[in-house]
Amino acid sequence: MSSGKMVANHVKGVVATIITKPDYISIEGDSISTRVLVPEGYKRVSYDSSSFQEYLRQYPLKPYGSKIINYDDSEYFAQNWHEAILEVPVPSNGLQQCADALMRIRSEYLWDQNRKDEIGFNFTSGHYCSWTKYAEGYRPKIKGNKVTFHKTASSNHSKTNFYKYLNLIYTYAGTLSMHNELQKVLLDDIKIGDMLVKPGSPGHIEIIVDEIVNDEGDKMFLLAQGNTPAQSVCLLKNFEDTSISPWYTFEENLPVYTPSYYFDEARFIRFK
Repeated sequence: MSSGKMVANHVKGVVATIITKPDYISIEGDSISTRVLVPEGYKRVSYDSSSFQEYLRQYPLKPYGSKIINYDDSEYFAQNWHEAILEVPVPSNGLQQCADALMRIRSEYLWDQNRKDEIGFNFTSGHYCSWTKYAEGYRPKIKGNKVTFHKTASSNHSKTNFYKYLNLIYTYAGTLSMHNELQKVLLDDIKIGDMLVKPGSPGHIEIIVDEIVNDEGDKMFLLAQGNTPAQSVCLLKNFEDTSISPWYTFEENLPVYTPSYYFDEARFIRFK
């Protein structure tokens, strides 16, 4: 299943040889690591079991064949881009778009790891908004590009209030603020959890959710994305090189073509 094979096809007495492309998808797989198989000669890069990298690799998936659904429960127009749908709920308010979905995944990881004091993001204005201060009742007062924080609510550290905080982040942060705030990563150093980004308004951002390597040190990666309009987070196919799809390779100074977006170069950033 992990390499191409030749099949003899008998049609009306004529034997035709068909080359079938490799298939790296296991439809029974219910996580990224079990849905996507590793090509021959490669192995998954090892990470600590409590790491963000392993959290993404083991992220649960909806059943094979699930569709991309928009925030209003309608089906997205393109249903041929993806190999999997991640189990990331999509709020009906329409706020959880491409960058927001990745901030949510990162924040939920930190929450689950009891690292709640690390949850925080810059607004596009550059002002930092932390979950800890929000939970203590502080809210932003925004006037143009000026942001100040004032205690206007009672303390509330509940999970329900956490998602209200994320809605605030979705409103005032995005691809551009993430690019400006976060560490830039050299192509040779990228790993699971790093994000392929085109900063802008609008820009786009996708996240690496798996990583494999061969004996020569060559690496391949899987990409997932949220999108605009707010919709299901999906694992992307590779239309540019179907022989390794859904795996991707990246090269310095070369563009990256993904099903929904063209990145003019392989530029990556990393969560704090």
